[in-house]
Formats: sequence, C-alpha cells, structure tokens
Amino acid sequence: MWFIHELHEVRGDREDELDASLRDEWIPAVAGLDGVRVLYVLRHAHGTGPSYNLLTITAARDGAAWERLAAAIDGGPLSEPSRRLDGMRHDVTGKIMIPLPWSPIQTVDLDTVPHLPAEHETSMFMADTVRPNAGRLEDYVKASGSHYAPEIAERSQSEGSMIAIEGAYRTAYGAGVRREILLWQRVVEPRALVPLITRELPERYRAPGTWMHDALELRDRWSSSLLRTVPWSPLY
Repeated sequence: MWFIHELHEVRGDREDELDASLRDEWIPAVAGLDGVRVLYVLRHAHGTGPSYNLLTITAARDGAAWERLAAAIDGGPLSEPSRRLDGMRHDVTGKIMIPLPWSPIQTVDLDTVPHLPAEHETSMFMADTVRPNAGRLEDYVKASGSHYAPEIAERSQSEGSMIAIEGAYRTAYGAGVRREILLWQRVVEPRALVPLITRELPERYRAPGTWMHDALELRDRWSSSLLRTVPWSPLY
C-alpha cells in the first residue's frame, strides 16, 4: 500500500474555505475512485511550526490506484476541484511513502474509511521526519525496529509513554527525498509535552544503550511536528 503525504501551505484568509472544499468536495470525490481514500487531515498545532499548514495523508491500494488518482487530477474528474484548492493555498508538496517492515500499520481496509466526513473528537500526533546518514538508511530501518520501537513499548508498560508508534514509513524510490523516514506517533499523554519542551531530557533517556544515544551513529538530523486532526478527518 502507498501513502501519499501532502503538505498544504494554506492562504490564511482562505482557511475556512479550503476546509469546506476538502470536507465537502475533495474527500467524497477521491472516495469515488477505486482503491483510494483520504485517511487523515491534520493541522500543525499553532506555535509548533509554520503558520496555516495542513497535512493530508491519502492511501492508494497499489500503483494502479495511484495512477487512477493522478489521471483524475490531471485532466480527469478531480482536475477542477484541484484547481479550486490551488486558489486557496500558496503551494502543496507531496511524497509517496511505503511502510517499513516493522511498521504496525502495513495496510488499511479502505472499505472501512468514511468517505463522508463527520464531526468527532480530535487527536494529536507527533511526526518525526528523519534523514539517516549517507549509506546508513537500511541500518536505520533495521535499528529503529529492533531498538526504538521496543524501547517505546517498554517505556509505555513500565512508566507510561507520551507517544505510541502507529506507523513507520520511508519515501518510495523516485517519490521524494531518498533517505527519509517518517515515524508516525500518536500522542497518548498530551500533558507530557510540557516537560518535553520546558526542560532538558533526563539523562536516563540519553545514556548509552538508549535510542537517543545509540542512534547518533546512524542519524543526527530529524524534525518533529505536532499535528492535530481536524474534527472531520476521516480517521482520527
């Protein structure tokens, strides 16, 4: 399964209009294509990144489904909705991502994804975008599954963790920055965000044997985004 990650730089004075277009026109129209669904619509939480940024994640069952989506946008039934969205944003950048072997989410039952958005509770996610060192991509893929994921799970059981890993992805060949990993993590304890941003990490989280320490051999560049689902995101 392919996951299409799109970052929308929204015009501030058109935010509500773009929301309505995504909710009432774009998501139902995409759902009319075989093997394609919009899964998530999320905002960058204010104060945690660029202003008026919106993230959408769309699932395509396979390459043929992605081709149907691309054709629908390029001269097909989605071309006019896409053009209208373009008038409400400064830009949009996309990349195609595929699950890592150890990712908890490998596929999604698209038949269960709502295609008529409805109001619901919101959730927060922490998205870590990692660029492993040159030549160490595959080492990072393996180590993150054998070290990072078990460490988060163990911490959750022993002391409670701020996050739970829901997915881990890499950019598909030719579809984005080659050495890029996305760790998709649900924030299960929002109150833990306060000490994270107001003080240094405790030494026990940075000591040898921890992922924060040991992964420096594989990477030291990543960015974290705090994202909140909109109330009408198909999945939340």
